[in-house]
Amino acid sequence: MSDLGHVLVLAGGLSYEREVSLRSGRRVSEVLRATGIDVETRDTDASLVPSVLADPPDAVFVTLHGGAGEDGAIRSVLELLNVPYVGADPDACRVAFDKPTAKAVVRSVGLRTPASVTLPKETFHDLGATVVLGRIVERLGLPLFVKPARGGSALGASFVPTAEELPAAMVGCFAYGDTALIERYVEGVEVAVSVVDLGSGPVALPAVEIVPDEGVYDYAARYTAGHTEFFAPARLSAAAAAACAETAVTAHTALGLRDISRTDLIVDADGVPHFLEVNVAPGMTETSLLPMAAEAAGEDLGELCRTLLQNAASRSATS
Repeated sequence: MSDLGHVLVLAGGLSYEREVSLRSGRRVSEVLRATGIDVETRDTDASLVPSVLADPPDAVFVTLHGGAGEDGAIRSVLELLNVPYVGADPDACRVAFDKPTAKAVVRSVGLRTPASVTLPKETFHDLGATVVLGRIVERLGLPLFVKPARGGSALGASFVPTAEELPAAMVGCFAYGDTALIERYVEGVEVAVSVVDLGSGPVALPAVEIVPDEGVYDYAARYTAGHTEFFAPARLSAAAAAACAETAVTAHTALGLRDISRTDLIVDADGVPHFLEVNVAPGMTETSLLPMAAEAAGEDLGELCRTLLQNAASRSATS
């Protein structure tokens, strides 16, 4: 592995998830400094490129969530600058960040994912919301789950138990994106499975079970301490836990991801995992799921992040 001089942690950005990203960046910077690494934390503003050109870091850890942090844009710029970074390349990010596309990819390799329909806002305007929403309910049934086709942190996402609540859910969704993903709701245990590749291939960390106080894992439940109960490892049978791990690694591989990812699943009453979405820049805050999974696996978060950075630097040196 390469020795690291100084590394750059990117946090902030201009997406709706800016505040979460800043918290993730602070956490990663803290745990890396605890391992003795010289860490610089920067936002993605006009000073970033000149700064990197003047003093190139050995590697970059991207903790940008949503928008440019996960759609491949910032990573494309890092590649233009010949700076190595932790995580998936731009092409893989573009596929994974678009939830309907990611669902299609994992379905093609045999993973289960809830039945769904993806429609842009213009469709409802042009064809009439009432008739289209009525057909969605007839086809997918109730309850439903509505979320923006791109984005994260449950912003714009809604659980829809009745047809009467669907129009409001669509309005909330379109406040965060122009395209909605409407899924059949699968009853079961909600888990998140983080995948890391420290040099020997992708490995799933223990699944983390998510039990929100209010029943829905929304933005407040995700980032407000005490609003959600977590179990790491998840309270699953050995067979279900193994199926979740296999599903997450399969999704990571099928989507062409690299280094690190987090797959969100619902485990039904039969112990079968259903793929919901994948995150190429998992949250790293005090209430985030990957750090919980790492602790459950007996991994030190700082050493894990350090190894990922060393691998990225080594990958650049040999390319």
